[in-house]
Amino acid sequence: MKKVIYLNLILAVSFITACNLNSEKESEELLIEKTPREMLNQAYQLFKEGNDVESIKLANKVLEIGRETNNDTLIGNALTSLCRNSQRKLDTTRLAELSDQLMDLAASSGNQKWLMYRAHMNAEMWRLIGNMDRAEGFYEESMKISFETGSLGMYTIDHFNKSFVSTAKGDFKSANDLIKKYYQLRKEEHNKTEDAYGLIALAYLLEQKENYAGAHEVAEVTRRLFKEQNLFPEPPDEKPLIMVEAKVKKMLNQSELKEISAGSTSESVSSLLAKYLN
Repeated sequence: MKKVIYLNLILAVSFITACNLNSEKESEELLIEKTPREMLNQAYQLFKEGNDVESIKLANKVLEIGRETNNDTLIGNALTSLCRNSQRKLDTTRLAELSDQLMDLAASSGNQKWLMYRAHMNAEMWRLIGNMDRAEGFYEESMKISFETGSLGMYTIDHFNKSFVSTAKGDFKSANDLIKKYYQLRKEEHNKTEDAYGLIALAYLLEQKENYAGAHEVAEVTRRLFKEQNLFPEPPDEKPLIMVEAKVKKMLNQSELKEISAGSTSESVSSLLAKYLN
């Protein structure tokens, strides 16, 4: 009997010790700070998922670190992140404040990249609001700076972004050319992924051209690829996709929608570009 009690006591002590060690390990892991870059990446992911509160907290923390260490890169990236957050509520006042800070940073650091990000974020905001003339002006400014500074990533993505403006203004040829150039630039960068983002622009172009069947097909493939690639489109980019999805439901009957959806499962980015881009 004593042996059983003694054995149980040993097991209990071992269990408690193991729990304490696990607890200490978890505490140590919690104490490990993310790097500012990791924090900004997380802030961006949270933004895409719609969690602006936590996204803003992280960006502000990085901004604080950047100012304490006089790190222009951290300051600029944090300000850019906060500009992005202002889009959700269409807060142009906050965007203007952040834009001024990016302009000051560009002047003090001599780095034109911050003016590029300022222009890009303003373009995105005004596109969301619906002021396409202002959006177009900012996109052109962003593309000019990105080309001159060799910021090919931004230069590429703004071809996609600016196509929405051209489509909204009824300039379908320019929109078509911008989407083609976007994919051409991605190819030149040796990016081999099936980029669903560009398909949003194509779906919007087809819908505005009143090709509702094509728009629905492209929208369906876009959503499928987003799910497969675990992508969360940003507000300025998802807005036209949502508009397309709503419009085709009004213009096509249920039988047509189902038939097109079923056929779209075998389509890819490449096949849709070949099918619909002139």
